[in-house]
Amino acid sequence: MSGLSAARAKRIVGLGGTFRQASSSERIVRAVLAECAALGADTIMFDGPALAHLPHFNPEQPDRTEEESALVEAIRTCDGIVIGSPGYHGGYSGLVKNAIDLLEDLRADDRIYFDGRPVGLVVTAAGWQACGTTLSALRDVVHAMRGWPTPVGVAVNSVEQRPFAPDGMIGDDGIARAVRAQAQQIMSFAMETIA
Repeated sequence: MSGLSAARAKRIVGLGGTFRQASSSERIVRAVLAECAALGADTIMFDGPALAHLPHFNPEQPDRTEEESALVEAIRTCDGIVIGSPGYHGGYSGLVKNAIDLLEDLRADDRIYFDGRPVGLVVTAAGWQACGTTLSALRDVVHAMRGWPTPVGVAVNSVEQRPFAPDGMIGDDGIARAVRAQAQQIMSFAMETIA
């Protein structure tokens, strides 16, 4: 990882969370982005409240709001992505699904969808089963969109784990290690790919 600082800054985009500002999934995506930034990346976050302002995706309506265009352009020009979602009934949230559906606007690009980019996945859920099924569902989406899900996925069981310390930082050593490992994988892969 020592060679990362010598390369040009990579741009890593995070998206996800819930309607609630500073939800667990949003905070962990931000933690992965912070680790990427420590490794030399420029980062940008589209959190749950920002995603909540996006209209429902309609492929028959080509007009885009300023917020929709900003998300599409950020993904279009990025070198890596972090997606975070709560696990709702064994799957990822409608808020995150709507944002991902909007990325259909990348279908005609030379670099279609997530083509060749590393994608870190973060899931928070009230049980291990929902963690696993939601993480698996997101991996399937990333594959369908031609991205490379990192080997390390961050899954947090909000019933059994206490991810955050009183100061708001990640307080669970296992989660902190997974966050660091995912960021290292994103940055290593981003450095090896040619945009």
